[in-house]
Amino acid sequence: MRIGLTGGIGSGKSEVSRRLGERGAVVIDADKIAREVVEPGTEGLAEIVAAFGEDVLRADGSLDREKLGSIVFSDADRLAILNGIVHPKVGARVQELLDDVPEDGLVVYDVPLLAENKLAPTFDKVIVVDTADEVRIRRLGESRRMSEADARARIAAQATREERLAVADFVIDNNGALDELDRQIDEVWARLTSG
Repeated sequence: MRIGLTGGIGSGKSEVSRRLGERGAVVIDADKIAREVVEPGTEGLAEIVAAFGEDVLRADGSLDREKLGSIVFSDADRLAILNGIVHPKVGARVQELLDDVPEDGLVVYDVPLLAENKLAPTFDKVIVVDTADEVRIRRLGESRRMSEADARARIAAQATREERLAVADFVIDNNGALDELDRQIDEVWARLTSG
């Protein structure tokens, strides 16, 4: 069974995917793969530098994700260029990983842009981690030291809450405490594995 897991930036999607992994799911993290396909020496990084210039590199030759983010998240055309470079490479790597999963395995594909890229039909079920914008902005400030303006720009560049909820088979509300999060994950896991 292939499960799509999504939620806006700062929603706690990675925490949910980690907890699903603890329960036995095979987790494929698109964010992690997206970082891998643009590491120094990769074709992905070379294409990004060709498109955006060497200013998006750190002194050590790695991608300055914050610098690139400040360029693309306020410019839809430049974001489309970046997505056109990264998304096909992520898709190819994900397929390699999926090919190694046993036929009866439950795969959770952790992908932040599931709604934006209209990927819901490619999954058996979709889980949406739903979190209020103000909670997400606070979390992004605390965990990533992101300014409120940057957090709001990144939220605005993603699908709306309504767009994500429209593709959900399961919704996990992540506005509260971790024990409440675990209770909801247990309920979803039970429904997914009940056959």
